[in-house]
Amino acid sequence: MILRPRQALMVERCQAALRAHGNTLGVAIVGAGKTIMLSALAGSVLAQPETKACILAHRDELTDQNRTKFARVNPGLATSVFNAQEKSWAGRATFAMVQTLSREAHLRRLPALDLLVIDEAHHVAADSYRRVVDAVRDKNPAAQIFGVTATPTRGDGRGLRAVFSNVADQITLRELICSGHLVPPRTFVIDVGKQESLRQVRQTAAEFDMNEVAAIMNSRPINEAVVRHWQALAGDRKTIVFCSTVAHAEAVVQAFQDAGIPTVLIHGELPEPERKARLRDYEHGDAQVVVNVAVLTEGYDYTPTACVVLLRPSSHRSTLLQMIGRGLRIVDPHEYPSLVKTDCLVLDFGTATLTHGALEQAIDLTGELPLDAVAPTKVCPDCEGLVPLACLECPFCGHAWPAPEEQAGGASEKQRGELRDFAMTEIDLLNVSNFLWCDLFQDGQSFLATGFEAWAGVFCHDGVWHAVGSTGQSAVAALGVGDRLVCLAQADDFLNTHETEKAAHKSRRWLHEPATENQLRHLPPQFRQDLGLTRYRASALLSFRFNHRAIRQAVGL
Repeated sequence: MILRPRQALMVERCQAALRAHGNTLGVAIVGAGKTIMLSALAGSVLAQPETKACILAHRDELTDQNRTKFARVNPGLATSVFNAQEKSWAGRATFAMVQTLSREAHLRRLPALDLLVIDEAHHVAADSYRRVVDAVRDKNPAAQIFGVTATPTRGDGRGLRAVFSNVADQITLRELICSGHLVPPRTFVIDVGKQESLRQVRQTAAEFDMNEVAAIMNSRPINEAVVRHWQALAGDRKTIVFCSTVAHAEAVVQAFQDAGIPTVLIHGELPEPERKARLRDYEHGDAQVVVNVAVLTEGYDYTPTACVVLLRPSSHRSTLLQMIGRGLRIVDPHEYPSLVKTDCLVLDFGTATLTHGALEQAIDLTGELPLDAVAPTKVCPDCEGLVPLACLECPFCGHAWPAPEEQAGGASEKQRGELRDFAMTEIDLLNVSNFLWCDLFQDGQSFLATGFEAWAGVFCHDGVWHAVGSTGQSAVAALGVGDRLVCLAQADDFLNTHETEKAAHKSRRWLHEPATENQLRHLPPQFRQDLGLTRYRASALLSFRFNHRAIRQAVGL
């Protein structure tokens, strides 16, 4: 397995920050592959003999997931587990549960570690995490502390600066949308006459006063208007609605149900079995809409969700992006073969996107990856943390910098009270990919890349793109369907998963050698007459020729 170029760049930047500071935080939004990146960084430290690392998490699911993916990135490195059921430091990398490891008796037996990795590092302000960090540093003052998180700015205002002095890199939602790893949002701000009232709501250090928000937003005319606008814009989409209070959410559910829309309610006061049952009804049953109160903001991903409705403001941009992010995941065609998802509608009935600016304002992305592994940085004026230059919100304390257009004195989107269509520069995966992609017939409609163990291709049929791929041991399978950019990303990730660097480098000499006589014998006459035909292009054409029927079946032709 190999990393995407952007993942590799983040690992390089985090390595450089660890060498310079002894600690660093990497911010990687949903879909970036943070488990793959933390595994690669830990593996680089463990390349030195006699070194030991601990990967710390707060849920068994995370521990199991991290250990499985670590083995894929670092085959051959021994691992062990330290949790309620098993307590072993035998592996070079130990995957530990913070609830178990933070107990005094267990910390006394902690071995000297060279690296502590903290997954979901926004939890590091908690006492249990601090006890582990302090114990690691007591055992080995030179131990490096590496944290990864998608949401560094905490709602309770507690900062992370006691553990981390800097942010090495930040992979944003915008970047992943530009590279095809998430679908783009289309944002609609719908004024139901309450925007000015919402701007007057009291705001604490943690959040807006949601009872005040409910008093403004929770009325029968507004709830019915929400349903009408949703029916007009997104009536055929699976939808998550974010409300301010339980009473508000109950009223919104009733409005949807009165309109004949199967809808379920999720909130923190529900017993766990009931909550899971209602989510199953949304995911596998008749419910088309799930209304929630501060439950589905993070850690929930049902990929067919293609609409997010905002009925509450947000103090932090990170919370806004979390809510929007619930609808940006790409659909796996194996799980949902009849679903084509190309975007996510964001219906904002309040001021959330107007307050923080649209997602498209979050960072200025040119579409080109920097050649330098060290990210340009700036110092936060409030907490003095070292953060990437492109940050508009400090990951440590939430300090907000003005957007570039505001700095230049121009009228911002939020000042105009409107949001334009999502505008961005696509990252050209054909250039930044680890693999050499061939335009099979020089028409821009069929691309294919091959390695030693697998091949993948993207093909356009009737305006819809399809990604397919196969390994030597597997049949040709559908990898994605929808936009060209998304399909290229899914096909490229398939090759990254099944190949190694030996097969990936585009500078390999054999890729540019002339086609062999054996290859030419199996190609149609028009290709045999191409004097510039390379060995690699011939290999790609043959992969398509030998698998043509299976490719047609995989895309449903």
